[in-house]
Amino acid sequence: MFDLIAGFAYSKVLFAMVESDLIDFLAQGARDLPDIAQAADLSEAAAERLMRAATALDLTEEIAPARWMLGEQGAALHSNAGAKAMIRHHRLLYRDLTDPLDLLRRNRAEPTELSQYWSYAGALYGHAERGEETREYSELMATSQHFVAEQVLSTFSFSGIGSVLDVGGGHGAFLKAIGATHAALTLGLFDLPEVADNARATLESELGAHRVTTHGGNFFSDPIPTGYDLITLSRILHDHDDDPALNLLRNIHKALAPGKRLLIAEPMAGVRGAEAMGDAFFGLYLWAMGSGRPRSPEEIKAMLSEAGFAHSRVIPTPQPVVASMIVATA
Repeated sequence: MFDLIAGFAYSKVLFAMVESDLIDFLAQGARDLPDIAQAADLSEAAAERLMRAATALDLTEEIAPARWMLGEQGAALHSNAGAKAMIRHHRLLYRDLTDPLDLLRRNRAEPTELSQYWSYAGALYGHAERGEETREYSELMATSQHFVAEQVLSTFSFSGIGSVLDVGGGHGAFLKAIGATHAALTLGLFDLPEVADNARATLESELGAHRVTTHGGNFFSDPIPTGYDLITLSRILHDHDDDPALNLLRNIHKALAPGKRLLIAEPMAGVRGAEAMGDAFFGLYLWAMGSGRPRSPEEIKAMLSEAGFAHSRVIPTPQPVVASMIVATA
């Protein structure tokens, strides 16, 4: 129970270590307290308090009196750009959760820190000339999509698949990871026209223009491109409420020939080993975002059946806390 009570403070220690750049600073080597205090713009007393808290969480290790280096968790975090991007991003969620009951009582159409962030970032999504404003958004999406791609690549067999279309593919981070591992695949990306246009150059440069086709459109209302062996939805379905999510699945089903498949990869509710991540984290995150909810594999399979898919099955992933996976056959 005390860990539940104190979890907020643990998260804040982690956030402070990342936001102050002390994780990266200590990755350069062991440092004495005065250097740490100067690097973080803290008094020595405050820096010592933070370092002792970080040591308790295995982010740092005190190797001599008032001298610290990275601990095991800190070293792992330093090498993980995606995790650091998400930690920084969560400052918005912390603000929205200052009063969780107030958040839950509000109309979901009312603006929150998260909903305004995603709305703003989405509006800028395809505008490269405003790169500084979209840098954090792009980094967050690209690096965190790589986590999901790792789960898919470690568990799903692409044998017999010649072409893949990633629906809602954004900047193409998920598709790049798939294409780099399976060089024989031809690849398609479907997203809003300005987003697809923005992704084209990078995908063609890294994977080859002969392998990549980008398609612009709205995946709720426009026909989804046909002729692909596999369509993927990477962290898309849980962003949408039930009615639009079901419409999206129906639209995808229309695009698939009989026997072709849809792969859904995202954090799900009620998955053994990731229960807290599904409902306690993503449940509140998506509420604050103003759209979507985590669904259990059983709920998603029921939606797939209603959308017209012949059958579906869950494929276990090594880290369901990052993403679970369902494959459905048209």
